[in-house]
Amino acid sequence: MQRIKKDDTVVVISGKDKGKQGRVVNVYPKADKVMVEGVNIATRHRQVRMTGRGAREGGIEHVEVPVHSSNVMPVCPSCDEPTRVGARIVDGEKTRFCRKCDSEFK
Repeated sequence: MQRIKKDDTVVVISGKDKGKQGRVVNVYPKADKVMVEGVNIATRHRQVRMTGRGAREGGIEHVEVPVHSSNVMPVCPSCDEPTRVGARIVDGEKTRFCRKCDSEFK
């Protein structure tokens, strides 16, 4: 079971965006990375070119880049603090819970 899932709220615990909170947009389990909304913005320089209608596209773009999952920590929805996530079996299903307040994640 993964400790971070899509639509979780996480806080960045290290790196240039330390302290920022955001919602997880995508999870890449094979690469052990997560895409967080509004975090780790990179600048891409695209070549300016003409489209079929004559419009110009390209230039400088700002895009979100995935963050390694070890650099983010889930925020508990009930106690609203960054916490470690535990797993337990309830009614035959694995569920995640907050290690601080012992409440279950959604």
